[in-house]
Amino acid sequence: MSDLFYPLRSLKAGNWFKLICGASFQDLPAIRTLTLIYTLAGVDCIDVAADTAVINSAKEGIKIAQGLGNIAKKKGYQGINNPWLMVSLNDGEDPHFRKAYFNAQICPPDCPRPCETICPAQAINLFGVIDQRCYGCGRCLPVCPHNLIQTRSHIITPNQIIPLIEPMGVDALEIHTQVGREAQFKQLWQAIAPWVDQLKLIAISCPDGESLIDYLHTLYEVMSPLPCPLLWQTDGRPMSGDIGKGTTHAAIKLAQKVLNSSLPGLVQLAGGTNHHTVPKLRELGLLKEARDKRIENDTFVVGVAYGSYARSLLSPILETLEMTSMSSNTTHQLENYPDLLWQAVATAYELVSQIKSF
Repeated sequence: MSDLFYPLRSLKAGNWFKLICGASFQDLPAIRTLTLIYTLAGVDCIDVAADTAVINSAKEGIKIAQGLGNIAKKKGYQGINNPWLMVSLNDGEDPHFRKAYFNAQICPPDCPRPCETICPAQAINLFGVIDQRCYGCGRCLPVCPHNLIQTRSHIITPNQIIPLIEPMGVDALEIHTQVGREAQFKQLWQAIAPWVDQLKLIAISCPDGESLIDYLHTLYEVMSPLPCPLLWQTDGRPMSGDIGKGTTHAAIKLAQKVLNSSLPGLVQLAGGTNHHTVPKLRELGLLKEARDKRIENDTFVVGVAYGSYARSLLSPILETLEMTSMSSNTTHQLENYPDLLWQAVATAYELVSQIKSF
């Protein structure tokens, strides 16, 4: 196995691929299946909710994938590795840490139910919102003709995260923040700082805003010195990559803004990323492979995180597996259906190989 397929090597090489399951996504069978597929396809990091059951499902998917490593190599998938597990916390209100809900009993019987149609997670049915599936995208909110849908937010605290780091094998933390939260961030960081030396990576996810660069510089000063790499996740248009081609532009624009600021740390795209992201990065010369190797201290995007788009690619496979389980009233696991499994891996690999191909 090439060293380039180890997570740290991928960061250095500039071909890092992260799968975002979601800070609020708690559909355990889906998480296990997504983790299994993308581990076989060569993912470097898997971002999951800070929940023991979710982490265990992801670890089970990774373990199954590693057991299939020899078969994967025979099929030409050389990128399988031991991906890092990342969990997220937040220093305040954030769309990634919310759930939609409504009382289905008061929905008018003649409602066309646009909420159900638009939900990318298939989390809405006749009985309301399936809590475990909802990951907070908010697309259902503006389409409800009766304004019945609401959201509830939650904050993941250091007390919830710290017990997971060593016993659960958490490798990385991602902190979701927003411009203007210096005090909240500092308080959060003081709580987790004693445990940072057990981590392989710290990521900061922050949407664009006025004085963004000044704010990120402040965060860097609060965190310094760090014993591990620092990743700035440029969250261009959160949870929108499956909507269409244009969503990737916001992520790239924000990445360029951070790169041009010469902030210490690495830059990774998220929020609106999809199949068009890597080709556009290549076109703009923002990937390491596209840079003149004679230039020293050059800046480039080290990788891309995919969330809603990566999941949407595999929706047909997940639906087939779910229908099979429902028809027999038992839980069916993808590894027991080799044809379906390798079809899914081939689909995932088309996305992963975009950035792994050089």
